[in-house]
Amino acid sequence: MTESTDTPDAPFDDDSAEDVSHTETPESIAEEVKDEIRLGHVQDDVSHVLEERFEEEGIDMRPEEVDELAEEIERDAST
Repeated sequence: MTESTDTPDAPFDDDSAEDVSHTETPESIAEEVKDEIRLGHVQDDVSHVLEERFEEEGIDMRPEEVDELAEEIERDAST
């Protein structure tokens, strides 16, 4: 009886595990930016920083949504 080499290793494919661990969401990016503001690493307009990060990750959000999120981050970071 021969064993299939595809079945046992398929869920542990290195490429798929890497993709999952590096997936950024708007929420995770917002948390990173908030932490960076608290540390004094972000001096720029928060909306602009978010737009750049979202673009890098291929996340498409309406400008109004980005502005609202930026305002929320600024409020949270200042408390």
